[in-house]
Amino acid sequence: MSTTTKRRGRPEAPVTARTSTATSPPPRRYGPRVAWTMTASGWSANQFSALLGAYRTETGLSQSAVTGLFAVYVVGLIPGLLAGGPLADRYGRRPVALTALGLNLLSTCLLMAGAAAPWCLLPGRFVTGVGAGALLAAGSAWVKELSSPPYDPDGEPATAAKRSGMFVSAGFASGGLAAALIAQWAPAPMVTAYLPHLALAVGAGAAAYRAPESLPARARPGTAVPPTDPVPWSRFRRTILPLAPWVFAAPAIGFVTLPGLVAGGLTGWQTVYAGVATALAPGCGLAVQPLARFLAARHRLARGTAGPLTIALGLAGGATAPATPQPWWGPGGPVGLCAG
Repeated sequence: MSTTTKRRGRPEAPVTARTSTATSPPPRRYGPRVAWTMTASGWSANQFSALLGAYRTETGLSQSAVTGLFAVYVVGLIPGLLAGGPLADRYGRRPVALTALGLNLLSTCLLMAGAAAPWCLLPGRFVTGVGAGALLAAGSAWVKELSSPPYDPDGEPATAAKRSGMFVSAGFASGGLAAALIAQWAPAPMVTAYLPHLALAVGAGAAAYRAPESLPARARPGTAVPPTDPVPWSRFRRTILPLAPWVFAAPAIGFVTLPGLVAGGLTGWQTVYAGVATALAPGCGLAVQPLARFLAARHRLARGTAGPLTIALGLAGGATAPATPQPWWGPGGPVGLCAG
């Protein structure tokens, strides 16, 4: 009988398939690692806001000067947001997000140098806005895609969608408070208050550096991409346009304007007061998200009406706070403003 006669019986599974199944490592969860870059972005945005009063007392800057420095952040934020998304679609999420994180680090270094050279504060605040805007646009997409299959086989759509928002809100809430506490008691407050963000940004960059690019190859330039449905103009004009300015205006009133009006009676505690207000504002905005989703599920107009009404209550509380003998009534304004 020929030696080529096949052996009868149940065929064995290929050795390579059995070995690869037994030794394949579990998939890495890159989404939470990259999400720390969003925390660094939120931290950098609010760490300066809590120090506005300290800059007036430590460096002698006028009220109009420190308010203008806060506004410069918005001037940089808008082009960062507008350019970050298209650049991430063209060149990939990873390079744009990591470059924006580098700008985030540079901006903090400029602000630290502003303690000795106040002219550095202006470019520092502008670069803060550009880096934060680009990181919010590109990083949000990167975190969402890395938190979904195939990068995270167990990722749920709801978790992927809100992960970046939760991490950036944590940065908004903690950055200002940490900077204020350090500035209140640490030496060289206009320098040491920024050290936590340097450590956070470096650590976030190290954690995200090995994360893969999540932009699908079919979405790169030169390939056909199915068009997305734009927001109807009628919906944009009636719902988004009237409410969008308050996304920035309400928190700014809560942790920039009110502390300057209310904290005058707190001798030696103005910086801490501003830090608490800076933490309350985004913290309350994060806490009301379950309620906002509940209202949106009950009626399509509930979220659009509940927000402005809550902001109006916060403005009423903030308007009465400077006239009260108890300055601690003032945080009611930030709570209402940012809950709205």
